[in-house]
Amino acid sequence: MGNCIICGTPVDGEICESHEEDAVFEFRGTSASQLTPGRYYRGTVDGYADFGVFVDIGDHVTGLLHRSELDQRLESLDWEPGDDVFVQVLDVRDNGNVDLGWSIRQREREFRGKLIETADDEYRPEEGGDDDAADESSTRTTDDDADDLTDDRAAKAGELQASADETEPEPEPEPEPESVDEGQPAAAEPTSAVASSGSVATESAAASAPATDEAADADLDAALKRTTIGAIENTVGSVVRLEGEITGVRQTSGPTVFELRDETGTVECAAFEEAGVRAYPDVELEDVVALEGEVEHHHGDLQVETESLEILDGEERETVVDRLESAIEREARPADIAPLADHEAVAAVEDEIADAATAIRRAVMEARPIVVRHGATADGYVAGAAIERAVLPLIREKHTREDAEYHYFERRPLDGRVYDMDAATSDVTSMLEARDRHGEQFPLVVLVDAGSTVESVDGYELLSLYDADSLVIDDSRADEAVADAVDVAVAPSIAGVDVSDVTSTALATNVAAHVNDDVRADLEHLPAVSYWENTPEAYLELATEAGYDETDVSERREAVALEAYYQSYKDKRELVIDLLFGDGDESDRPRNGDLAAHVSEQFRDKLETELETARENLSVRDADGVTVSVLDTDAFTHRYNFPTTILLLDALHRTERDRTEPPAVTLGVGDDELHVRATEPVNVRDLGDAIAEAVPNGGVSVVGGRDGHVEFLPGERDAVREAALEALAETLA
Repeated sequence: MGNCIICGTPVDGEICESHEEDAVFEFRGTSASQLTPGRYYRGTVDGYADFGVFVDIGDHVTGLLHRSELDQRLESLDWEPGDDVFVQVLDVRDNGNVDLGWSIRQREREFRGKLIETADDEYRPEEGGDDDAADESSTRTTDDDADDLTDDRAAKAGELQASADETEPEPEPEPEPESVDEGQPAAAEPTSAVASSGSVATESAAASAPATDEAADADLDAALKRTTIGAIENTVGSVVRLEGEITGVRQTSGPTVFELRDETGTVECAAFEEAGVRAYPDVELEDVVALEGEVEHHHGDLQVETESLEILDGEERETVVDRLESAIEREARPADIAPLADHEAVAAVEDEIADAATAIRRAVMEARPIVVRHGATADGYVAGAAIERAVLPLIREKHTREDAEYHYFERRPLDGRVYDMDAATSDVTSMLEARDRHGEQFPLVVLVDAGSTVESVDGYELLSLYDADSLVIDDSRADEAVADAVDVAVAPSIAGVDVSDVTSTALATNVAAHVNDDVRADLEHLPAVSYWENTPEAYLELATEAGYDETDVSERREAVALEAYYQSYKDKRELVIDLLFGDGDESDRPRNGDLAAHVSEQFRDKLETELETARENLSVRDADGVTVSVLDTDAFTHRYNFPTTILLLDALHRTERDRTEPPAVTLGVGDDELHVRATEPVNVRDLGDAIAEAVPNGGVSVVGGRDGHVEFLPGERDAVREAALEALAETLA
């Protein structure tokens, strides 16, 4: 009879049943049948197969960690044969095969205890001889052993210095790391530097200090002068001190993972109390902290194994906050504004373009997610892709996680061009879940090719209740109320400029070019892609200079328009990239061109089929000299097939306009929606008011502002159509 090594409960052995999974076992048996299912064991990678990893458990047993048990793709594991790993024994089969499970804990210190398991016994390492005791003392680094860890680090530093003194009696002084502030007070000057090998080498003064616990602690504190996240890649294996803001907290089944941001980047820091228990519970989002820990590679990403974490306040906190804010102000705002081309509508919003670029860059630097909402149209997708193209490299640069670009940037297409309560509620629900489950900050929400009319104000106000920032980039005739509802509005119509020759893509690519000047050349052909007709000559020249002729441009526009329709709620990031950009070397361009040509051919075939049907079923009306082509969009279109009603009406109006004397109007009337296209601008809001006055019981409303559409009750369809014809005659005659 003994006591559990974790809880002290009297047990027949060394550990109670409820704490078996909290300990790690070293197996010294000779047969698989001697293993205990459910326990965690130290193992050694033996090799890979298509279906998993073979792991040696001790010297005599090998088990299979099947790929279905991994928490990541098998191909992404960075284990090499001979590496120590920790796995759980799930089952021992009758034929001797051992099924293994994944362990989130991949460091011995993340377990609460260690035991040796033999064929017929289990015992503590210290009971097995000097070798086991030495091994235990060298690997045990739980929070309860912080003092031992400090002594070990100080002793290691002294040994390294002694070795250095023998080979280099008069070493040259190390240059000051660029990442350390020059303005640190004299009391904070270090007595050590990070050696090129990644070890901590102390000054000779530290080596000669009294061998007491207090002296060792003092030497250690002096050795850990602040470094920056941007510099830790060269210090793997070393203990570093970082200072910054907590931008994320998530609890795993093993450690607590804090996301720390300083003026140079962001890194994840794992802190272990016990499996699944929150470490440093007082540390929350936006706290300013000082953190010490060892830099390691964890599944291919840099990670800091936290050894101490302290919340800073007073002058220490203000110093870090000032440093962060200064870096953001210095880096976030573009030095100057240089539009992609000479364009009056763009020139009218140069200040807003700078503000939008600054807001996006700030979000990246502050480790805030960015959510881009855009219309599910060719213009919307291309505009959203432009922002994406600029932001992703910055995210990769600022974050150490390999999957950061998927974690901190998201495009979510909208159904329509209004950021209504449905869309806003979806975004708020997602951001609250991300905050509560993963400790994420609230995102910056960017509306592109949508959201510039009063119908979106309710959505913005919901975001603002949570202090979530938002900005809009849109070519529509916007409403002044939106400028007050968002942080930045890139909308030329608010500046009083004609927007008939500008697209949302033309605006978004200019914003993107100032978010990241390194991708400017990648964006130059995108404005031309977004125009269905009357493309400004300056944008055609840009596309030609970038290697895209008019066929290339039109094929990409049509291909994106078709793909925007299918799975319209998804971003289709990789597919859109393939259609729009020639990533890699020049050999990519033909492949991407072939893809665009293939998809655009389908676009033309499908559109032409629907146009033929629509033309056959047009009703041409004369309204006081105004030729109006009326299409019953519910009776003579395929509701669930490509193209959309809006795309079909746009194409239909272009063909009908060329057949009639201006002014010409194309009217699409469905069961409860009315869309209008005209050679002269029509204010749909005024049209809706006129219809509502004529049909007071029709439930008439306008969605999307002056460039939107009219909605009504199905029972008043005929009355609404006649009222619309009368109002158009009065407006355009």
